Amino acid sequence: MRRSPFYIKEEAYERSNKKMRSEYTSETGKKLGKRLTSGKNKRRVSFACRFAGMKGAMKNAKGEPTRKAMALKKWGFGSVEAARNFCQKNKSKK
Repeated sequence: MRRSPFYIKEEAYERSNKKMRSEYTSETGKKLGKRLTSGKNKRRVSFACRFAGMKGAMKNAKGEPTRKAMALKKWGFGSVEAARNFCQKNKSKK
């Protein structure tokens, strides 16, 4: 069974993510929390707000998803607009 090029890209993204997380742990002694793909947890709301304001394309020149697009997908958002709507709906008012 052949894998799609997108799947290989996802594997590379996961490898990179795992490496970054282990480097962070070895440098600081702290662990990063896991991705939250559903619900209204404040970390997920914070992620959505942060990424909703980020500039940059969702696809590169080759038509492949960018790291930004993959991160949004992994956190359960299909687009920047979805993240923005989630942020506006769920962020706490001070």
